[in-house]
Amino acid sequence: MRSTVRELNWSGTVTYTAEQVLRPSSLDEAAAIVARSPRVHGLGTRHSFNDVADTPGVLLDLTGIPTDLVVDADRRTATLGAGTRYGDVAPDLDRAGFALHNTGSLPHISVGGAVATGTHGSGTTLGSLSTAVRSFRVLGPDGSERTIDRSDPDFDGAVLHLGLLGIVTRVTLDVEPAYRMRQDVYGPIPWDTFTEHVAEVHAAGTSVCSYTVFGDEISEVLLKSRVPDGDDDVPVPGELLGAPRSPGAPGDASRTARDGSVGPWWDRLPHFPIGSVPSHGSEVQSEHFVPLRHAGAALDALRGLADRIQPHLHVCELRTMAADGFWLSPAQGEDVLCIAFTWKKHPAEVAAVLPDLESRLAPFGGRPHWGKMSSVDAAAIAGLYPRVADFRDLVARADPDRTFASAFGERVLGT
Repeated sequence: MRSTVRELNWSGTVTYTAEQVLRPSSLDEAAAIVARSPRVHGLGTRHSFNDVADTPGVLLDLTGIPTDLVVDADRRTATLGAGTRYGDVAPDLDRAGFALHNTGSLPHISVGGAVATGTHGSGTTLGSLSTAVRSFRVLGPDGSERTIDRSDPDFDGAVLHLGLLGIVTRVTLDVEPAYRMRQDVYGPIPWDTFTEHVAEVHAAGTSVCSYTVFGDEISEVLLKSRVPDGDDDVPVPGELLGAPRSPGAPGDASRTARDGSVGPWWDRLPHFPIGSVPSHGSEVQSEHFVPLRHAGAALDALRGLADRIQPHLHVCELRTMAADGFWLSPAQGEDVLCIAFTWKKHPAEVAAVLPDLESRLAPFGGRPHWGKMSSVDAAAIAGLYPRVADFRDLVARADPDRTFASAFGERVLGT
C-alpha cells in the first residue's frame, strides 16, 4: 500500500518529509522495497514527537506485517514481528503462560519502535524494553536479512539503533512465567518530603509512577505490585511517606484498574487499555533522564521554572529505570529517574521552554528521550554518551552508502 501524501505523527505535530510511505504486508515485500530504495527508514506506530523516524526517501511502515508470534517455552523467548503493538500480542503471550518483564505506559506502541528509541516503562530494578531483546533480524541496504544476537560484539550498540542500522523485521524477546499485578494509588505527598525520598518511593513497588505539575506536592503515586500465585490478598502499604492509600478506581475504557484489584500483568503494567485513545490524545511530549542519585536536586531545579512550565503542562510523570550497558541508552551505566512531560499541544511554546529546562538538567547529566522533543545538539549528546563515536563507526560499517541515514541522525549524532 502506497501513500504519496505528507503524513503526520500520532500527535499531528511532526510532518514527515518522506517522498512516500509504504506499508508492506510481508517480509519479502519489505525486503524488495529496501533493495530498490536509495533512502529508506523504518516507521512504527508514529508515537515519536520528533523526526527520529523520518527520511527524505521511503518510510517503511511495518505494522501491516503479521505478528506471527512464536513462543519457545524451553528457551523462554517470544519472537514476533517488529511492527506489532505490545497490547495486541500481550494477551496471547499470557495465554501461552508467559509475560514480559515490563511494558510502557502505552500498550499502543510497536515493539520495534520502542526498542529502537529506548522506551522503558517503570521500575528501579527493571530495565528498559530494550533489555528484553535477545536477538533481532534486520534488513541491510541490499535487502538481505541478518540476525544480530547477544553473542555479537556490537550487540550493545545495535539494539538501541534509532533506525540507522537497517530495517528491523522480527524481534526475539526474553519472557518469564506469567504473573498477576495490582495497582494502588497514594497521595498527595508534600514536595520536599518526596524529593528527599525519591528512591524510597520508587522502590515501594514493582513499578512506580509519580505525578506532579511542579506545585507544592506530588499529586499521586501509582504503585504497581506483583501478586504471588494463589494469593489475592497480598499486603501493600497503608500509606506512603504519610500519604494515605486512596480507593482508586476500577478499570474502564480509558485506563486500567487502580483500585487494588488483581489482574494479569498486561492489564496492570500499562496505564491505558489497548482499545483506548492513549493519554490525552492532543499533546506533545519531552522526557529526560537523570541519575537517580540526583533525582531530588534535579526536580528542585526544574521547579524553579514552574511559572513557565505550568501554563503548557498537562502533567509530569516520574518513573525510574535500571542501568544497562547499551551505547545509546539513557540508562547507560546508572539507574535513572525518568522525567516525562506531557504538554498541551503547544509545540512552539514548549520548544521555547526546552532550552532553559534542559540547561537546568545539564549539571545532572540529563539525557533526552530519543523519540521526544528536545533542543540538545550533537555536541551535548557526545558529552552525554561516551560510545557515540563507536556507534557512528558501527553505522558506517553497516550502511556505507547511507541508505538508512536520517536528518535526525545527522543533526543529533553526526551519522
